[in-house]
Amino acid sequence: MKLLIVRLSSLGDVIHALPIAANAKRAGAEVAWLVEPAYRGVLEGNPDVARIFVADTKRWRRSPFSPGTASDLARLRRSLREFAPDRTLDAQGLWKSALLARSAGAPVISFAATDRKEPASALLCDEPVRPLPGGHVVDRNLALAEAAGIPIRHRSPDAGFLLRRPSPEADAFLAGQPTPFAVYHPGAGRPEKAWGEERFAALAALLAADAGLSPVVSWGPGDEGRARRMAELLPEARVLPPLPAEGLARVAARAALFIAGDTGPLHLADALGVPTLALFGPTDPVRNGPYRRPQSAVRYDGATDPATVARRAFEVLAA
Repeated sequence: MKLLIVRLSSLGDVIHALPIAANAKRAGAEVAWLVEPAYRGVLEGNPDVARIFVADTKRWRRSPFSPGTASDLARLRRSLREFAPDRTLDAQGLWKSALLARSAGAPVISFAATDRKEPASALLCDEPVRPLPGGHVVDRNLALAEAAGIPIRHRSPDAGFLLRRPSPEADAFLAGQPTPFAVYHPGAGRPEKAWGEERFAALAALLAADAGLSPVVSWGPGDEGRARRMAELLPEARVLPPLPAEGLARVAARAALFIAGDTGPLHLADALGVPTLALFGPTDPVRNGPYRRPQSAVRYDGATDPATVARRAFEVLAA
């Protein structure tokens, strides 16, 4: 069987869909993946993915009627049809993913209308799937694979293939970091998901004093301001340089602890098997928390102080 996975973005969501490819490959399928250019690097080198197709949806939306957009879409449709999948899994559930999935020409398996952010886009789905309620997003994705007839033998996301790719920037940083360290990622995809740089800095100071962990600050697109503010509050902290996915993976894999909110870097660290401490405010850790270590998630509110989180961090370190 040839299988096309459509999961365009973002970092954490692509990681959460990796088990689809892993199980499909082990079942003998040839797997292709359609992804946005910003996240292609998360998949490159994955032995479970034979081909990667790229859809630059952001650029197309900026110039929807340009000849370049029409040419790109026609070229992508032609490439997908040449791959000729037997099944297409739309693991995103949006209009853009549904339209692109449909363009491949194969039957589309995706979430039912009640399980999509854009319910009407289910009209483009041939086989709607309703995962069991209350489960993790990884298990929801695997329900699509089961609907395609793929036996599920591996559930945890595994991003270890990223460590086989070189990253001179990460190696240079690690060469200057001889002491044990913890990585802190104060950024967040939405403001309400941010715990706050001040709390992160206070937590890092506690773990540096009581556990001997040097603070390293991670950041992604749009997050550099938060990382810099945390470093200003904690002068001994080192801020990571801009790193591709494989670079962040190499740094995370060497960390004694990775602390973040509901972000892609958190899920990357968890997929590498790194000890994590996940800080969840408005989002549900049962659905979006670390899949390998769900017990490491902390629900916080306005009364949750850094000392409380530090105690949980010591429990994770001792486990």
